[in-house]
Amino acid sequence: MEEILSKAKKVAEQAEVFQVTSQRTPVKFEANQLKQIQTKESTSTALRLIKDGKIGFAQVSGSVDPETLINMAMETCNFGAAARFDFPGLNSYPGVEIYDPKVEQITIDEMVQIGEQLINTIKKHTPEILCEASIGKGTASVRITNSNGGKAGYEKSFFSVGIEGIIVLDSEMLFVGDSQSSCHPTLDFKALTDEVITQLELAKNKAESATQAMPVIFKPNGVASALISPLMTAFNGKIVFMGASPLKDKLGQQVFDKKLSMWDDATVPYQVASCPCDDEGVPGQKTPLIENGIVSQFLYDLQTAGLANTRSTGNGNRGGGLPSPSISSLIIKEGETSFSEMVKSVKQGLVIEQLIGATQGNILNGDFSGNVLLGYKIENGEIKGRVKDTMVSGNVYQALKQIEAIGNDVRWVEGFLRTPSIFCSGLSVTAK
Repeated sequence: MEEILSKAKKVAEQAEVFQVTSQRTPVKFEANQLKQIQTKESTSTALRLIKDGKIGFAQVSGSVDPETLINMAMETCNFGAAARFDFPGLNSYPGVEIYDPKVEQITIDEMVQIGEQLINTIKKHTPEILCEASIGKGTASVRITNSNGGKAGYEKSFFSVGIEGIIVLDSEMLFVGDSQSSCHPTLDFKALTDEVITQLELAKNKAESATQAMPVIFKPNGVASALISPLMTAFNGKIVFMGASPLKDKLGQQVFDKKLSMWDDATVPYQVASCPCDDEGVPGQKTPLIENGIVSQFLYDLQTAGLANTRSTGNGNRGGGLPSPSISSLIIKEGETSFSEMVKSVKQGLVIEQLIGATQGNILNGDFSGNVLLGYKIENGEIKGRVKDTMVSGNVYQALKQIEAIGNDVRWVEGFLRTPSIFCSGLSVTAK
């Protein structure tokens, strides 16, 4: 990295080298049987230049020849965007605990045993179920250095466990599942299997849905599948700067229900999306996005912040290319209402465990529309059974403008979102 930077500084005004080395070991089960064990190692090195005021970029995997990488980046400078930033100098970073050496000590045999125990626990409850399970562990080493004296680096561990089950019932299928991830090894998976067994119990009976507007309770996985994509897009500083976000002129305004508060936080200990700095060497931080319903801030990387005449929020993340604004850990503040209290208050409505296809709507406008992969009918304050051939649609800004209640059942979903259940009124439900 130092050799690349030294040579790059001779041909460009500013330069930055980013390198990540990772090792991953996934263990996968299909149809209740062990299917695959792999260990993958990879190294990726990226060079970003600023020459004649324009950005050049190149990235390679594996071993790297400095001259080749520099020439590749130089060739893109003529076509690059005008740089609106300088690389950060030497910074101090928050102490974020994201590495646990115990992850590397977990053996493949132990991972296989976890998968077998997961499947056996679910099959003991429902013998006819076909399960897919995944257990993964890994580590990553990130290094950043630039021509302005900026240096950053950290080590991260991660461990994930997930299970999905399918039951074929005549001409239809029932899908259940859950997952959890952490920078710690997850050896106690009782909460995960308990959640799946609860889903199976609630889905034992069938119930008919109706085509009409009705209250909908989104459980944490339902929140993730229905409501989060439009919000992530709306708070992206690049989308805001382009004028495409519905929140572009709403800073400081009451847009959402006062019950709703949400923030991005890169400093949560032992969460897989946490980090002491982003992929540009800007310190990680907690950034309030919604405070008691009021829009308070957007998420920026260096380039977008420069265009918007503001400061980076430490959300410059790379997805295999140039950095762009992206969330780290998104957290929705928990409420005071239990899930059972929400259900008891509903005369006729739905509980949504999971929607599919909800992100195919007009996300920029906040619209969502998806089929209910797993959901239940509520009648007179009780869950009567699962629904099928049902679609739920709405607009995230309307749905979150008048929230009936926010749950006290907060949990992590997919490693990036910490959310409780959210009880919305008057969403459109369509049933065959």
